[in-house]
Amino acid sequence: MVRITIMQPRNSIHWTNLFLCSLGAVALAAMAACGTSDAVTDTTTDADEPMACANLAALALPDTTITLAEAIPAGPFAPPGVSRPLDLPAFCRIAATTDPAINFEVWLPTEGWNGKFHTSGNGGMAGVISYTAMASALERGYAAASTDTGHVRPGSGGFDASWALNRPDLIEDFGHRSIHLTAVHGKAITEAFYGNGPHYAYYVGCSKGGQQGMMEAQRYPDDFDGLVVGDPAHAWTSFYAGAHLWYALATLDNPDSYIPPEKVAVLGDAVTSACDRIDGIEDGVLDDPRKCHFDPSTLACTTGQDENTCLTAAQVQAVKDIWTGAKNAAGQTLYPGLVPGGEASPGGWSSWVTGEEAYAGTHFRAAEDFMKYMVFDDPAWDFRSWDYDRDLPTALAKTGDALDADDPDLRPLRDSGGKLLVYHGWSDADISPIGTIDYYEEAMSVVGDGQDRASALESTQEFFRLFMVPGMGHCRGGPGPDRFDALSALEQWVEKDIAPEQIVASKLEDGEVVRTRPLCPYPQVARWDGTGSTDDATSFACAEPD
Repeated sequence: MVRITIMQPRNSIHWTNLFLCSLGAVALAAMAACGTSDAVTDTTTDADEPMACANLAALALPDTTITLAEAIPAGPFAPPGVSRPLDLPAFCRIAATTDPAINFEVWLPTEGWNGKFHTSGNGGMAGVISYTAMASALERGYAAASTDTGHVRPGSGGFDASWALNRPDLIEDFGHRSIHLTAVHGKAITEAFYGNGPHYAYYVGCSKGGQQGMMEAQRYPDDFDGLVVGDPAHAWTSFYAGAHLWYALATLDNPDSYIPPEKVAVLGDAVTSACDRIDGIEDGVLDDPRKCHFDPSTLACTTGQDENTCLTAAQVQAVKDIWTGAKNAAGQTLYPGLVPGGEASPGGWSSWVTGEEAYAGTHFRAAEDFMKYMVFDDPAWDFRSWDYDRDLPTALAKTGDALDADDPDLRPLRDSGGKLLVYHGWSDADISPIGTIDYYEEAMSVVGDGQDRASALESTQEFFRLFMVPGMGHCRGGPGPDRFDALSALEQWVEKDIAPEQIVASKLEDGEVVRTRPLCPYPQVARWDGTGSTDDATSFACAEPD
């Protein structure tokens, strides 16, 4: 028999044999995050004995209906929307819906459970359950969960936001409520199935998933013992206005500014040629693009030059605007721009800034839908009408509370014992890595609370570490090593108190590892020993920057 108990909030949580999930360590913050007038509650389950998979269909959870409870045998399994079957171990599959429309699933390994709970984040505008990420967690022995965040993705793609038109409740679920409730209910389901709650709970997500992870760390610090957060779109409203929309305006407001894909290589090759050797190694990767001061004006077309080999004056200005970042009428930077490096690599500017044809860039599509359906509730809104001084305050007032995870006060996460591991690719053509560094500096200032910089950094790194990834694009790809196991590093930190001093990343070509490099906790950088192979991580050590 399973008993669901409603309790008052508690400030700290540890998962052993008891399931306990707080809606917030700080009551006021939690109440604001919930977006309702309901009292803040904790949900506790106390299972006398494990429940059979089929019997979980009768499990009672607040405002939630379990729609599927079935045993899946080991072997090929094809989740909805996945192009080819996944070869998985046997598991119990639970599908459920929390009011108003938060669909989520929990996959429970039949054998070999590692005693832990894992939640996967989403990408873009979500709308789908992250089945492949769940499969990876399941194969590692986790009880795995994911959600569609409260809406089903329309057929037109991952950045379609038409579902949000005049639906502030769905925006709230998309912003923060869905992941939180998936964690609460997922852990209750896990305990009911095994008879014991998970010893540890982890979250992993990148991009939109990064925003979700930062929201969890800030609003619901007791949901997870550890979080892996990649390339986070944490300041969601400012990011969509100051990045997606800014880059679209820079390249599309004036048709002459558009940079076709074939010209991206001209820019990328020039940047690499000018700045690759700054770090002392010629490898196609800029270790710290902030040191690259390449002037795109050097690519300006001269009289009689083939325009396929150069940039027009309007295109030069577009590149400068994209690197400089969004500004208001007074010239103040509202959101940091992209940094040089990786423009021509797969997943670079051809995927985000431009496209196969004019007006096909991802930035434009994302910005347009966000503004139409979340900010202005007007499907006819024209992106050229945007004014930063007039419209950005409107956007922040409309969606900031629901979507923006920009609170630098992570002391509740620290006090709950949680660990936060964040990474960001230096060659990200979607979300500026400078924004993540700025957030880390802000958090460090709050955590340090008057300490000198060295002491504040030490205090922050006790529970929050940032790893910059040279040459990595948006979550993956780019010219640099982009494959690494952040989750294992986090497990060591959470479970054994072994903080990650470095994480080794690999570069694969045709399935073979061709280069490895250490990723270092910010502000440290990987420094070559001067003699070993520059393709071998053992030839590098993490050191303070020059």
